[in-house]
Amino acid sequence: MSAESTDGAAVPEAGENRRQMLYWRLLARLFDPEEQVSLESASLAVVEDIGLPSALLDPGASVDSVVQRHPELAAEFDGLMTPLPDGDDGRDRAAEVRRAALASKVLLNVFASGSGAVTAEQLARWQSDAGWLERALGCRPGDLRGGGGGRSAGAGSGGGRPVGAGSGAGPTATEGGGSTPDLGRLIPEIGPELGSIEAGLVKRMRLREVLADPALASRLTPSMSLIEQLLRDKDNLSGVALANAKALIRRYVDEVAQVLRSQVEKATVGDIDRSVPPKRVFRNLDLDRTIWKNLTNWSPEEERLYVDRLYYRHTSRKTTPQRLIVVVDQSGSMVDSMVNCTILASIFAGLPKVDVHLIAYDTQALDLTPWSHDPFETLLRTKLGGGTDGTVAMALARPKIAEPRNTVVVWISDFYEWRTDELFDSMAAIHRSGAKFIPVGSVTSGGRGSVNPWFRERFKDLGTPVISGHIKKLVHELKTFLT
Repeated sequence: MSAESTDGAAVPEAGENRRQMLYWRLLARLFDPEEQVSLESASLAVVEDIGLPSALLDPGASVDSVVQRHPELAAEFDGLMTPLPDGDDGRDRAAEVRRAALASKVLLNVFASGSGAVTAEQLARWQSDAGWLERALGCRPGDLRGGGGGRSAGAGSGGGRPVGAGSGAGPTATEGGGSTPDLGRLIPEIGPELGSIEAGLVKRMRLREVLADPALASRLTPSMSLIEQLLRDKDNLSGVALANAKALIRRYVDEVAQVLRSQVEKATVGDIDRSVPPKRVFRNLDLDRTIWKNLTNWSPEEERLYVDRLYYRHTSRKTTPQRLIVVVDQSGSMVDSMVNCTILASIFAGLPKVDVHLIAYDTQALDLTPWSHDPFETLLRTKLGGGTDGTVAMALARPKIAEPRNTVVVWISDFYEWRTDELFDSMAAIHRSGAKFIPVGSVTSGGRGSVNPWFRERFKDLGTPVISGHIKKLVHELKTFLT
């Protein structure tokens, strides 16, 4: 029960002060790795007084090591940061202090990632701690970093409450003006942040050391930053390290391809061509029409329908062979676009009557058309980095335009070019020839990118404004032309 001062105002309880002490220490540690003696000693006194191990305050101790020595704490970490069940209106001050101590441990271990070189052991420890954070949020380890979106831990080892349970559309009010965060909103943002921290740790360590260890390599979460490093370093890898690098690239390619393929396949290709007789196969049988047309043959006595004629659906579509020429800037600033567009090109290459050609360039151009059906093989043949000279790619692209009216040229770059006037004049000539020219400033998963303002204005005047944003925009443009 709260004490009151002489003027009747409530005096904060000791439990609230303890909880705030632990969170002040957490913030101090996050922003300054140097320990604050007064905060450390006060926090230690709180932790020991509530019966928790002092190892919770040791920055060098992983959550795994704490749980191994104190296995009874494992259940407390599971679902630790999910909202309390509906109806829990009373505040258990002691329980809140305990939750604050445990939450501070897992948050500090994950988000205070330090600086300097990272060893394989440190990366493995961080990945384990990140797994405990995911469990504390009510997810299975790996869900957030792998884009799982925050599935409930009920099916995992923790049995925590589902994410967002009891939180409604906003924060859940608690007694004393506090609130429980709406994890339904926070989860989608926490996942990318964890992925970013992990990518930063990978950058700070010897990636080849990780790749040479199959067990550790298998725990890496494929991400754009990791794929970029693998593509840059692939020529220096061999043996087990190279095999693990290829496996990671393949995993990422397959994951992105699955998403893009669903976007492409939502639209049909071409209108129904009724001049072509329908194929008389079972999968084309129009059962509803067959029954309707044969209703006059219904026998009431026998309760049977006699079918004189079967009707089939027309599935043949009017299509004109289309040529899709994709030119991708593979300089260092366009890695995301390079990965996404090689995958997208392979998907369109699988469509009927679409002839796909793929060209990658920096200061030199490479015709990747023979491998355009396989984005994995395509990416292995790219060489990221260097400057940018689009005229070398134009020299390969122009001869491929045999029938301008049936050709679309997609040019993906930030357009920070060396020979600006010469390149733009060539692009304008393609547009005037009758081919569809689509300049793309970015085709990233996140929809971010920059475009040379000089090119942006001239493309706008030409009537071919730059597509800049999410890759869905490019998918829509291509489907409009090819269908």
